Amino acid sequence: IGVIAIGLILTRLRESFGPKAALDIPGLLLVAIAALALVWSLLRGNPVGWTSPEVMGALALGLLFSVAFVAWELRASAPMIPMRLFASRPFAACVAASLLFYAAMYGVLFLLPQFLQVTLGFGPLGAGLRLLPWTSTLFLTAPIAGAVVQKFGERPLVVTGLLMQAAGLGWIAMAAAPGVAYAALVVPLVLAGVGVSMAMPAAQNAILGSVAATEMGKASGVFNMGRFLGGMFGIALLVTVFSASGATDTPAHFSAGFAAAIMVAAALSLCGAFAGLWLPGRRSVAAAPAPQRA
Repeated sequence: IGVIAIGLILTRLRESFGPKAALDIPGLLLVAIAALALVWSLLRGNPVGWTSPEVMGALALGLLFSVAFVAWELRASAPMIPMRLFASRPFAACVAASLLFYAAMYGVLFLLPQFLQVTLGFGPLGAGLRLLPWTSTLFLTAPIAGAVVQKFGERPLVVTGLLMQAAGLGWIAMAAAPGVAYAALVVPLVLAGVGVSMAMPAAQNAILGSVAATEMGKASGVFNMGRFLGGMFGIALLVTVFSASGATDTPAHFSAGFAAAIMVAAALSLCGAFAGLWLPGRRSVAAAPAPQRA
């Protein structure tokens, strides 16, 4: 796959360069420390306790450096992330929606294979193959969604897609039980997979289409950081809910925790759909103003 990707990149992609700008070293250091502290608090919350001094201290440090980063970026002459990008409704709405649906998706991706193995008794390979109704939809749906978004705009796909993901995950949560047949999970897996496969390309399109061409790299960086932090938050949240409602000792206990966690993932998807409603209509989408040069 890597060799094929390299070949496609060399033959299909054109090289491009943005305007020369000074490297924002203070901003880079501030956001790196903020991200490290926040991720550390999420990683350590379940093992040592969310109210432990280690976790609370890391969380406070992350929030402090996040505020410092925003304050610096607002006054920097060449900011790493121009805060004015968030004044664009398409950009802000889709960053929020993508953070929420990636939190749900990665949290489910962490727990679902374990449910298939612990509760339903499949081996690692069997569990992986049984994820295909959910994961393979991306290859079928995303190209169609990419074409449809050009005609109808991003908002219908983001909102409808995340509502479908919420419905599919909620369906799985209600069906989860030690004796459930795998066949009963196929339709909700497909529903959730098609939904998120509709929302992802539409959200990416809205984010990159809402900024000037010279700032697409920065917008892409914000999107990917949101995806990363959203995934970490989603896994930490769903594991916390799982631990509070179930355990790994028996299939019945695992099912109870899994159902509660997946219902939270459905709620995150629903919140993402509400964030998508903030997107303007197709004709109203406008790029964030580019900085003016004398």
